[in-house]
Amino acid sequence: MKQRHIQHLYWRAGFGIGVKKIDQLKSKSKNEIIKDLFHDASKVNLLQLDLSEFDLIKNKSSKALKIEMGEEAYRKLRQKSQRKVRDLNYAWLERLTEPSSVLREKMTLFWSNVFVCRDNHIFHIQHFNNTLRKNSLGNFRVLVKTIAKEASMSKYLNNRQNRKKSPNENFARELMELFTLGIGNYTEQDIKEAARAFTGWSFKLNGDFVLREKQHDAGVKTFFDKSGYFGGDDIIDLILEKKQCARFICDKVYRYFVNPIVDQRHLDEITTIFFKDYDINNLMLYIFNAKWFYNDENIGVKIKSPVELLVGIRRVVPVTFTKKNQLNYLQKMMGQVLLYPENVSGWKGGKNWIDSNTLMFRMKLASLILNDAVINLEEKGAFEDSFNKYYNKERKKNKYIKTIKNWDFFTKNHLNLKPNELRDLLIVSKLDKDTAVLLEELRVASNKDYCIQLMSIPEYQLC
Repeated sequence: MKQRHIQHLYWRAGFGIGVKKIDQLKSKSKNEIIKDLFHDASKVNLLQLDLSEFDLIKNKSSKALKIEMGEEAYRKLRQKSQRKVRDLNYAWLERLTEPSSVLREKMTLFWSNVFVCRDNHIFHIQHFNNTLRKNSLGNFRVLVKTIAKEASMSKYLNNRQNRKKSPNENFARELMELFTLGIGNYTEQDIKEAARAFTGWSFKLNGDFVLREKQHDAGVKTFFDKSGYFGGDDIIDLILEKKQCARFICDKVYRYFVNPIVDQRHLDEITTIFFKDYDINNLMLYIFNAKWFYNDENIGVKIKSPVELLVGIRRVVPVTFTKKNQLNYLQKMMGQVLLYPENVSGWKGGKNWIDSNTLMFRMKLASLILNDAVINLEEKGAFEDSFNKYYNKERKKNKYIKTIKNWDFFTKNHLNLKPNELRDLLIVSKLDKDTAVLLEELRVASNKDYCIQLMSIPEYQLC
């Protein structure tokens, strides 16, 4: 298999690939490489923080805890648990840099921007994240039904306020508009009837799903011109009976894993495959094995998300952030904070990642974290307020991202590469003529310096 095709596969199925891994795979066939990729992804390694100090929050109501602990002590414990969500953010970013099970983690990241959710309850959001992880390559029907019962989703879209006497339509609407069908493929009446079916869906203190019978509307509903005593699971089944559901999801999959510009013939092809059984694993296997997946027009044409950009750099040169809150600010600056989407629509991706401010920052990212470059606060645009607030507190200290760089790892893996080989390893998109001339005229002092320079050109923003 060609190196370029291996790189393309590993950028789509993961977050890039190292030179040693490429050398190991070059002699293998495409089928063998893909088989190994899916074999590694078959292992589910849950992301688990030690949350033992917050067990009281998990098992007792806030009212009971306030009485038992006192309001001030309870408030501090609750705030501390909410700050733990940021630790989950860091742990997830660290997981993404690990070479094992890259496909499952890439799929988890993908689904997190389909079933968009935000929650500051650490137990519930950790469980939600692991639900995505467990089901990321499973059956889509199971995934939808499981997500619909998650405590974090119930809170985020107000489904726990959905009661027989006063149905709340938020979850039912977003289920169809954003999660399964897309606008224009249902009616307002369908939303009202679906909302009735989800009445009484709630959760216990520990996050376990519970159907509160007294709050559930057990009457006949008419949904998509079918009538019956439908509950929430029935509504999901009826949605999945529509081929539009398979097409809607496949469109998202194609834009994320293949090309932001959809080839309608290929979309029809994978929609037919997916609609048969909604098996996510089979869908992804089909795509990665398809001859058209490796066409030139699909390689190096996707703008890396901030997370892909950050993780990709860290996989070439392992970096430890001495101040983890700076890792949070980097995400904010580029517009993608894991576990904290801006709204239920999620991140739009593609060209939306880039504007005059974020492009300049992204192109300086490698220098910021690998070369102790100073941040120019005037270049931050919309992010200026939050970053200035941070640096006002830190004004007596140097204004750079403090990291520990493992250059020994980089040198060990890239020492024998010629400049053009390092370029071909790091850049998968076609070089602009001006960029090509710039690189040709560049004096390469060392692979270390050249690495940072390559990561600072516009083409490195693409994969």
